[in-house]
Amino acid sequence: RMRTMRGSGAQTVRDLRNNMAHTKALEGYVGFANLPNQVYRKAVKRGFEFTLMVVGESGLGKSTLVNSLFMTDLYSPSEYPGPSQRIGKTVKVETSRVLVKEGGVQLQLTIVDTPGFGDAVDNSNCWKPITDHIEQRFEDYLNSESRVNRRTMPDNRVHACLYFIGPTGHGLKPLDIEFMKRLHDKVNIIPLIAKADTMTPEECTQFKKKILQEIKENKIQIYEFPEGEDEEDNKLNKKLRERIPFAVVGSNTLLEINGRKVRGRQYPWGVAEVENMDHCDFITLRNMLIRTHMQDLKDVTNNVHYENYRCQKLAGITATNGTEKGKPAGGKNPLAQMEEEKREHVAKMKKMEMEMEQVFEMKVKEKRQKLKDSEADLQRRHEQMKKKLEQEYKELDEKRSLFEKEKLSFEESQRQIEEQRKMDATKSLDNKKKKEKKSLF
Repeated sequence: RMRTMRGSGAQTVRDLRNNMAHTKALEGYVGFANLPNQVYRKAVKRGFEFTLMVVGESGLGKSTLVNSLFMTDLYSPSEYPGPSQRIGKTVKVETSRVLVKEGGVQLQLTIVDTPGFGDAVDNSNCWKPITDHIEQRFEDYLNSESRVNRRTMPDNRVHACLYFIGPTGHGLKPLDIEFMKRLHDKVNIIPLIAKADTMTPEECTQFKKKILQEIKENKIQIYEFPEGEDEEDNKLNKKLRERIPFAVVGSNTLLEINGRKVRGRQYPWGVAEVENMDHCDFITLRNMLIRTHMQDLKDVTNNVHYENYRCQKLAGITATNGTEKGKPAGGKNPLAQMEEEKREHVAKMKKMEMEMEQVFEMKVKEKRQKLKDSEADLQRRHEQMKKKLEQEYKELDEKRSLFEKEKLSFEESQRQIEEQRKMDATKSLDNKKKKEKKSLF
């Protein structure tokens, strides 16, 4: 027992010494206090990614608000016509990417638009393409995490969804409630009251209360601003909660009022300024979305929504079609399902390898056949040239023999002529001698 007490006492002393070592202050400057600067420089060099989805009926000013948020023409009138010029009424998902730079920091901004949402007579399941798109982005990210090389993992997950509510003043429509119910566990929903300049401040306040009441009654989970230990952040988040849902006005038109230029909308009774907090919540939305809570939106997407999807996917849980919660999909063990997928993948790779070998063998055969054809053609041409050369040799020999014959005949005729000439000369000489003899006698 004494040994045990001594051993436990020694362990306690060692633990105290370790704790003292962990909390001991440094006497001089080492340098790891510069780690945040290293992280900052690396993050700025790598750049940032953010995906924003805008959902709402046509004509609520979604494109105008996005252009106003980022102070650029992400949606130009020539490429994105107004709702009156759109013919299609089916819901589709359109993605546009743009690289935005500000103060040396670059942001890869992805805007996911949903034209045709809520425009049909029957809007049943009009949210299906949107949920499929969000889940497909989760699936792509999960697959990239499972790869061997994970150095480059583009984050195309939807980090925030701006849901535009029409300024009716009568609360949410059944479509609004059903859509947010379908998506509130998949994406950060930020409700907006579109075209708030069509309502009086009192109507807008009452409309906000009505919307929040219906959201609470239907147990819809919209984006919650985090609560921390920092008092300033808590005060800011409290002000943001008081303005939910944000009543916004979008405009890129510059107007001059009392010598200053403002962005707003001109009416006969005055000007609705976009960047005036007394007129709308545009500034509050922009500050929240871009300046103060963009990283928190990404963190909630990664730590909550994506993790839920990842757990369900890996565990094989089906959350729809009335299946029992926690029951594996199709009654299969996740490990067995992974093994089956692995076998299917191996079989697919073997099939691809066999097909590639067949294609390779076919190409080799074609190449060999081409070489054989080329060799045969060269052999044929060689034989033709050889025959032609032999024929030319034969003709040349015939010409040479003919020439030799003609030469011999010519030489013979010349010899005969020369002999005849000699004979004639001899005869003439003899005749001359005879005449001289006669003249002597």
